[in-house]
Amino acid sequence: MLDLAQVSDRIEIADLLTRYTRAIDTGDWDRLDDVFLPDAHIDYSATGGLVGRYPEVKAWLAQMLPLFPRRQHVLGQSEGTLAGDTAGVVAYFVNPMVFRDGDGTEAIWEFGGYYHHALVRSGNGWRSRELVEELVWKRGVPG
Repeated sequence: MLDLAQVSDRIEIADLLTRYTRAIDTGDWDRLDDVFLPDAHIDYSATGGLVGRYPEVKAWLAQMLPLFPRRQHVLGQSEGTLAGDTAGVVAYFVNPMVFRDGDGTEAIWEFGGYYHHALVRSGNGWRSRELVEELVWKRGVPG
């Protein structure tokens, strides 16, 4: 049975996951500062993206994701393990994005997989120190 502190941690972690997807979907890149530690490691290589430290990846996201003018993550179930001030979370995701080609035509690119977060409790609440995106399937994506 979970105690009150564990229930609170799980709610805060669920809020962190939602904060991440809302920041990405709305292009509110500074909101990611409330998701990641400054030296967090992020790996988007499974979907052809960057691997690096948070500041570098944040700048890359701000440059690349506007190619997809409409984005909408859907998070499914998540599984977490709490160990004091650390936690591991795997969250299922589906991420359809509208891609606009150079000639103005639009296509939907869709990805599905898992977000693997390594979290730590900081003075500002739970933060991700590592995110690894695992791709399970894709649809409408060239190549």
